Amino acid sequence: MNAVMNRKQTVVVAILGFIALGLMAVIFYSPVWWVSLTAPNYPEEAFPDGVRIHFHMNGVFNGCKKIEKEEIQEQIVLDCVHEMDTINHYVGMYPIAAGGPVERGFGQFLVVFMAIMLLGFMCTKPKARMVILGVGFSGLLVWMYLTIYGENGMNLQSAGYVEAMATSLDQEAGTEEEDEIVIGGIVGVLKKSLEDSGVHVDMPVDEDQQKRAAASEKSAMIEQLRMTYERDFEKGDVDEPWNGSGFQVMSWHYGKSLGRWFNNPEENQPRVETLKAAIHVVFAGLAGAMLLLVFGARKNGGLLYWLLVLVPMALPVFFIIDYAAWLWWYGHTLNSMGAFTVKPFMPTVFGDGKVAQFATHSYPYIGFFVMLVLSPVLAVAALIRKKQFKGE
Repeated sequence: MNAVMNRKQTVVVAILGFIALGLMAVIFYSPVWWVSLTAPNYPEEAFPDGVRIHFHMNGVFNGCKKIEKEEIQEQIVLDCVHEMDTINHYVGMYPIAAGGPVERGFGQFLVVFMAIMLLGFMCTKPKARMVILGVGFSGLLVWMYLTIYGENGMNLQSAGYVEAMATSLDQEAGTEEEDEIVIGGIVGVLKKSLEDSGVHVDMPVDEDQQKRAAASEKSAMIEQLRMTYERDFEKGDVDEPWNGSGFQVMSWHYGKSLGRWFNNPEENQPRVETLKAAIHVVFAGLAGAMLLLVFGARKNGGLLYWLLVLVPMALPVFFIIDYAAWLWWYGHTLNSMGAFTVKPFMPTVFGDGKVAQFATHSYPYIGFFVMLVLSPVLAVAALIRKKQFKGE
């Protein structure tokens, strides 16, 4: 009877674990939080959501939508990340890209790290669990090293992360003509003929074409970053030629973001050096955590085993702490070169606030609500597993 119950509990925990893995994938690709600024000079007709930005785990993205009204006809969507940077710099706040550089750079690895932890938690056999964690963490460690320290490691970063870096410098992947997928043969001739007649044609694009298009756009954005970097190298703003490693691009981009509105190398360079050290520390810390968790997997129960589920379960708490900490940094690290002098302040973490004539709005979004679903799913799995171990 106990054996049958044990198998049922193992299956239930596995099902809940795979549900959690799916939820984590949704979290990574969804906006987790949104912030907007509203003011009389940003009328609701043109800015229905104010100047709005979306926080993802791997970057900050434009939250403004294209306005299509009779009286307003936008050709392109306003870049509200740049617009908010413009507003903030008047009071001495650093640009959005200056916040959370390590978290964003390691975002994809942290999600995979927690996914491997969950796979280990789902396994009830210590030896098999050690193999799962050992193989998974080894692959993750190699991926991390090649991305952060390997030549052209930026190619291994997520497309969203690269996009956020490129667009924060007002760079685009290319023109629509450059990104267009060319269709040949009689189908292409028919498509062109219809479009020349004023008929818009949406061609079905297979999955391989979509992947090639996404890869091409990502490569174009990395190329834009490379060209900008090499211009800085020619001017003597950076010392090393481009190698495309995540470490090089992250540290260069951070320094460029800090100096974008406030070009003060004496203040900015120490922060860049701190970032470089933080990248090394986080890489070493994750590697050490992997070894510790593999060591702890040798037996069922114990703190190291339960960390496999407790860490992913606490994801919404970690996000709020990190988000609030960076808001505090923004409000208490004001550059004296700003047009206006304001006292250090704590921006609104949740809810509505006010800074000068601007009303601020800060609220959770899709990804955070999914986190709130993830936590109880894992809590139920943890309780079942605890009961299962007690019954053995």
